[in-house]
Amino acid sequence: MGIVEAIALSMGAAWASGINLYAALLTLGLLGATDSIVLPPALEILAHPGVIMAAGFMYFVEFFTDKTPGVDTGWDTMHTFIRIPAGAVLAAGALGDVAPAAEVIALILGGSLAATSHATKAGGRLLINASPEPFSNWTASVAEDVAVIGGLWLALQTPWLFLGLLVLFLVAVAWLLPKLLRGIRALFSRLGRLISGDRRPAEEQPREAQPERRMTLTLREAEGGTPGQP
Repeated sequence: MGIVEAIALSMGAAWASGINLYAALLTLGLLGATDSIVLPPALEILAHPGVIMAAGFMYFVEFFTDKTPGVDTGWDTMHTFIRIPAGAVLAAGALGDVAPAAEVIALILGGSLAATSHATKAGGRLLINASPEPFSNWTASVAEDVAVIGGLWLALQTPWLFLGLLVLFLVAVAWLLPKLLRGIRALFSRLGRLISGDRRPAEEQPREAQPERRMTLTLREAEGGTPGQP
């Protein structure tokens, strides 16, 4: 495996892990077990029947959990502590026998890339869950599964094309993440107002900077005046 192929597999495994770790493990394990690809020594364990069965079982669980609105967000939250370190380990293992410095670099970049794809997925799904219908959630989940399997295949078959598309993905994420964060803040703001019983839009909320006017109205009411009079 050449250096470009190794880098593509390393970054592809990290990127895919941030979206659906078990689909990535299952895909690599099956490809290795069927001799469709030659896995690096550190990843050969993925082709073990036991590992394939475990990855397949967890992918089966995630397949349905990830398509249940609300439950998928809890699943994503829990997997923040699983996908990111797993992506870092897969990225380092995909490089094969390299110098310790290169391995550390792969760990750092792989973990960062897994965190990026995971944050994009989790943030997008949180906003999608605000929709009452389940079809957008199902569509997004299936699209993610296809992207993981297709992305890994692309990384293995046409590494240069995959790396180019990965750069475009990072550019798109840099543009999209701030918008996702604003949308998530607005969503939690609406939830806070619903919980407190205040259903007015944010722009109609009372301003905290008007204590003097509220005190004046209260005094006029106490004196028998009409609050609406100047």
